[in-house]
Amino acid sequence: MSGDTPGDPCAGPSRDLWSVDEHLDDILAAVSPLEPIELQLPEAQGCVLVEDVTVPVALPPFDNSSMDGYAVRVADVAGATEEFPAVLTVIGDVAAGAGGLPEVGPGQAARIMTGAPLPPGAEAVVPVEWTDGGTGGGAASGMRAASAAPEGAGGEVRVHRSAGAGAHVRARGSDVQAGDLALEAGTVLGPPQIGLLAAIGRATVRVRPRPRVVVLSTGSELVQPGEELGAGQIYDSNSFALAAAARDAGAIAYRVGAVTDDAETLRATIEDQLIRADLLVTTGGVSVGAYDVVKETLTADGRVDFRKLAMQPGKPQGFGTIGPEHTPLLALPGNPVSSYVSFELFVRPAIRALMGLGDLHRSRVRAELKADKALSSPAGRRQFLRGTYDAESGTVTPVGGAGSHLIAALAQANALLVVPEEATEVEPGRELEVVLLG
Repeated sequence: MSGDTPGDPCAGPSRDLWSVDEHLDDILAAVSPLEPIELQLPEAQGCVLVEDVTVPVALPPFDNSSMDGYAVRVADVAGATEEFPAVLTVIGDVAAGAGGLPEVGPGQAARIMTGAPLPPGAEAVVPVEWTDGGTGGGAASGMRAASAAPEGAGGEVRVHRSAGAGAHVRARGSDVQAGDLALEAGTVLGPPQIGLLAAIGRATVRVRPRPRVVVLSTGSELVQPGEELGAGQIYDSNSFALAAAARDAGAIAYRVGAVTDDAETLRATIEDQLIRADLLVTTGGVSVGAYDVVKETLTADGRVDFRKLAMQPGKPQGFGTIGPEHTPLLALPGNPVSSYVSFELFVRPAIRALMGLGDLHRSRVRAELKADKALSSPAGRRQFLRGTYDAESGTVTPVGGAGSHLIAALAQANALLVVPEEATEVEPGRELEVVLLG
């Protein structure tokens, strides 16, 4: 990061204007992936795996039935029809988790439940719907519960259809074999991955933890939703939006209620929050006003730079580290659209870098501008406009104006239109880069 102008700790970096890419590179150069830890499976959801996981035992570990029905020998049901069923002697039940399995001999069958191990001698499973269910009647629609009809495990069953070897049997190792690679390092653990780990017997896994992100908004004018608004007050929306965005990026988010425009109060609040923060995000108080206390407070130790970026919205930005652990801090503007755009461009990549992910950024596509008139953009600034992207037509339509306070338009958008620095006017039909949100 650049140093401050000598003699003026609040003057910011010695350069006049940073590009969007330079500011992002500066942030990512200072953010390192969190150290790996061993976590129980429920706590590992959303984390990034840091080791390859191999399968210790085959899955499934034994041949088992995929249907409720009867375990049979193929020869005994060959040629069976409804008119000429195969009549077999039922020698017992095989339930899921059963041990001491009965052996199926010639002319015999065992009633078997889904997931139960295939008993010795059996070669296939016929679904109960292909039989009379042991009732001596027509085709059955199901089995009576063993507790209600213990006699169902004996007697005879009529089978109305033939079955080939392995029919309705899940073969041992048909999912994965012992020694197979189950999950690669770098995998984000979602519900299916957690399920696989449990299925192969892993109770814990080594991962990079989800970053803890503290979001703090500033401003004496801010009131919490649900409270009464006074004169000159507005509701604090930024801390809610940014905490939600941090969770969406994969972090554990802690939202701190709005802090008043008082340097000592802000300093004390930040110090209290550092104990639970891998990354701290503030919003508001970064410009040049007399009450911009974030800038006043965080430049005191010289480790946070406040700079101007060649972008719209989001020109004023701050970045540095704070506290004994040198916790990264990103100071975002206070206008709702400015803060959200800044989060997407700078905070989200930082969170994903802390997670150890390779893909840090939102997906981007090229799309044709669909608008009633040309869009204007300030010279030398990269402009980010809210828009709706239609993948089917390959077009993007602006939503709302360029004002950084227009949060209602942001709620309707699913993309950001990127107008490059050299463009001052963009005609309808021109192709633009589009950042996809969500």
